[in-house]
Amino acid sequence: MVRAARFRASAQILRSYEAERRRATRVVAALAAVAASTALLTACDSFSTTAITEQEFVNELAIPELAPSTVANGVRTFQLTAQEGMTDFSGTGEAETWGFNGSFLGPTLRAERGEQVAFEITNQLPASTSVHWHGMHLPAAMDGGPHQMIEQGETWRPAWKIDQPASTLWYHPHPHGETEKHVYLGLAGMFILDDDASLAADLPSEYGVDDLPLIVQDRSFDSNGRLELNNDGSEPGMLGDTVIVNGAVGAYQEVTTERVRLRLLNGSSARTYTFAFEDRPMTMIASDGGFLEAPVERDQIRLAPGERAEVIVEFAPGETARMQSVKTDLGGVAVPATSGGNDEFDVLEFRAASSLTPSSEPSWPQAQDAVADELHEDEASVTRDFVLNNREINGEEMDMSRIDEVVHVGDTEVWEVRSTQPIPHSFHIHDVQFRVLTIDGQAPPPELAGPKDTIYLNPNLTYRLLVRFEDYADPKMPYMYHCHMLRHEDEGMMGQFVVIEPGDEDQVRAPEQAEHAQHPDDAAAGDHAGH
Repeated sequence: MVRAARFRASAQILRSYEAERRRATRVVAALAAVAASTALLTACDSFSTTAITEQEFVNELAIPELAPSTVANGVRTFQLTAQEGMTDFSGTGEAETWGFNGSFLGPTLRAERGEQVAFEITNQLPASTSVHWHGMHLPAAMDGGPHQMIEQGETWRPAWKIDQPASTLWYHPHPHGETEKHVYLGLAGMFILDDDASLAADLPSEYGVDDLPLIVQDRSFDSNGRLELNNDGSEPGMLGDTVIVNGAVGAYQEVTTERVRLRLLNGSSARTYTFAFEDRPMTMIASDGGFLEAPVERDQIRLAPGERAEVIVEFAPGETARMQSVKTDLGGVAVPATSGGNDEFDVLEFRAASSLTPSSEPSWPQAQDAVADELHEDEASVTRDFVLNNREINGEEMDMSRIDEVVHVGDTEVWEVRSTQPIPHSFHIHDVQFRVLTIDGQAPPPELAGPKDTIYLNPNLTYRLLVRFEDYADPKMPYMYHCHMLRHEDEGMMGQFVVIEPGDEDQVRAPEQAEHAQHPDDAAAGDHAGH
């Protein structure tokens, strides 16, 4: 027993040493990158170490298919298979990729508020994975986080009732320590929710024609066309040199209507985009979790990884226009040139037909559940603080066996969140849609005033988020909150919270969990994402 105790103590010392070594390595790499970049910077703010390669727009935009489903006994069931494949990225060559029901990305799922949904998700990958429903309100056991791993050859069958407003959500893996790799290889897709308001809205609504899902990502390829995922210590993580939309490089879309609805999803690992058109504004109608109170006209819309926005864009007959990502205000990060801030590039080309079908001005009615969905600050009973720094939240790296926060079902709370280091961070909360009350004491701009689940954090500003925890209580199964820069998440910038019934505090514990993934710094070194 003494020998065993000494062994456990030695193992703990080694783990502590490795954690400190990883932390020191990241700090040194970040400082070296800053120093090198600073030495190269001139007065010109166009310098960049993360530029996107210019493309010819010659490939028709691929529209993910709407996933088929079956309805029996009032339950709508979808089937997804996570699988390996080969994908031909035009101009780069074929690459080994992963996808759902195909070689890269996955089908668009669609359901209505009030529906019971179920899934049969089979894992045919050479590794364990999970499927997280980003932005979805659902029981913790169905959330698809790192505690709901799907082993090789197994099938996971989550089910829940859709009970939230119409919105554009998405799904992606969430394995502890390997989320970036799984998403980078291609595991992601959209999940569109409808309700009475969206179905009655005067908005473009023909999927794939005037209602377009746009999953915007960046990737890098080696000389053989293989996907390349580097971990060189750069912040905020992997910034690829090739932009893809729905898996296509240099994509264009034929336009047949005067107005087109774009469901924008930033599906990248670390790059923040600022979407714009050179010669026209966009009308923003929805944020992460649903409709805004009214249409908002914007020349630019910034989206960090995981964020979504729905916008309406007007076109004239016979014209060609390109959606761009222009220089991004990263809010005072140390060296924007190394974090993608100075990058400007075209994302997608639109080619309008010589005659366009008329479209109405965008409008939508109030949903029948709108009053019940409202959040009220005067009902907040608890305020919590969350500080993001290095790879820690509130001074702690992620520990699957530790519950960091305990909240009561039915409670409304204020979460005050801030990043205290000058590199890009974002913040995502599972299970809920929050409202931004203030940003450093000021009211949020209109584009951030709608329901959200993910938000970019300008360094050293305090974001007060109003959130309500409804319906589901489980003292033994946590949800996550974390930075959605995927490298940061994988390296420990994540915490766990449980929602419980009052009085169940003594039942709170983390579930036993087998280790499925090595820490990225401990895994075998390699530059390629494929096998």
